[in-house]
Amino acid sequence: MSPRAACRLETLHFEHVYEYVSGKADWMASGLAVEGDAVDEPHAIDLARHDVTTCGLDETIADVRRRVDASPYGFAFVTSADGVLLGRLRKASLEGDQTLTAAAAMEPGPSTTRPDIPPAELLGKLHKADLTTAVLTNPEGKLLGLVRRSDLEDS
Repeated sequence: MSPRAACRLETLHFEHVYEYVSGKADWMASGLAVEGDAVDEPHAIDLARHDVTTCGLDETIADVRRRVDASPYGFAFVTSADGVLLGRLRKASLEGDQTLTAAAAMEPGPSTTRPDIPPAELLGKLHKADLTTAVLTNPEGKLLGLVRRSDLEDS
């Protein structure tokens, strides 16, 4: 089970939830420093933006929307207290019932990418899927940032 799925089940009060223990590949997928021939190669994490709006499960849409309106993005990410990405609040959800909680309105488990992917490869994936952004998380499911397709095209 992925760490994000395990975290979400814990927030729903499931007991006996287990997650995978990381290894060498997870170190690199976390965007942490590496040695050797690949040390100078660019990675998606190098282009990551950290100005995305985040919120907790219990925050109301009204509170989150105020912060999103002041941000450069039309959405927010729902995270656990320790930063695990649990869901996304799209523009339509933010324009809906303002009394709902983020947990009730979120799109659970948004698609993510590891931060060690080469920018050219990530750009190809975004073009193929007709997407404008990629969400970066580490193997534990913690939100690391957002990469815009336009930033990849400019690099």
